Amino acid sequence: MKLVRSAIVITAVSLFTLHSYGQKTISFPAFSAEAHRGGRGLMPENTIKAMINTLNIKGITTLEMDTHITKDGQVVVTHDDYLSPAFMLTPDGQDIPATDAKKYPVFGMNYAALKQFDLGTKYYDLFPTQQKVKTYIPLLADLIDSVQYDIKKNKRQQFFYNIETKCSPQGDGLTNPTPEVFVKSLMDVIEKKKISPFVVIQSFDKRTIQIIHEKYPKIKTSFLVANKKSYDENIADLGFKPFILSPVWQMVTAEMVTKAHADGVKIIPWTANKPEDIQNLKALDVDGIISDYPDVLVQAK
Repeated sequence: MKLVRSAIVITAVSLFTLHSYGQKTISFPAFSAEAHRGGRGLMPENTIKAMINTLNIKGITTLEMDTHITKDGQVVVTHDDYLSPAFMLTPDGQDIPATDAKKYPVFGMNYAALKQFDLGTKYYDLFPTQQKVKTYIPLLADLIDSVQYDIKKNKRQQFFYNIETKCSPQGDGLTNPTPEVFVKSLMDVIEKKKISPFVVIQSFDKRTIQIIHEKYPKIKTSFLVANKKSYDENIADLGFKPFILSPVWQMVTAEMVTKAHADGVKIIPWTANKPEDIQNLKALDVDGIISDYPDVLVQAK
């Protein structure tokens, strides 16, 4: 009887584990349709509101975003090294003068102060149809919680996270910590939130994804490039074959895609926004596309 009870308990625990973490069996999308910075053509970039809005766009599979580290070691979702005068307002609703373009470094501010700045109400001329809503730079942990809650609440399929590390050798100690510290801080959040199977870590800074490749081999990596090097030259520069090579969309050629696929590497270009460019990339058999306009991306056949 004790053995039977033990078997029942073990089975129950196993079923609970499968239920809780069953999403781990989800494969990476055959075509990764990615909302750049959460879909900044539609909503303020890299915000929880942008991510949740994109979850409602049928056909999008992946949320693309950028991360920085604050002075007090928090992982935040934002692109620029400094708070941008183009679309940020001070806590009291004032413009940031162009002369203060480098007054507010993300790496030089504690998160409590950073969160007070208004990210979403200033008109942004690059994205004139972007919805205006007062919001803020979020913690990565809070963004993940909000997305995962929405997925569970609305019984959505699991979305993937394409997370960029915003750092560079020139920025070490100035606008970003060392790559080792950056990676440790980022992975601590990802592992705590148990989303590792759904994550791609991307970067222009090859050091961070080299560290991921070495210390966290189960995490998918993507090498961002915008240069005149060939596919082979970029792979040689990185030193290993990543899960994804992510070139600026103008770099993509049929030869690049063919060579990558022969190596088992995916090609996911950024940032294509026009229907004709998206259609041309799809015709080249790319494995996904990153776009500011997720609605346009899924409509372009």
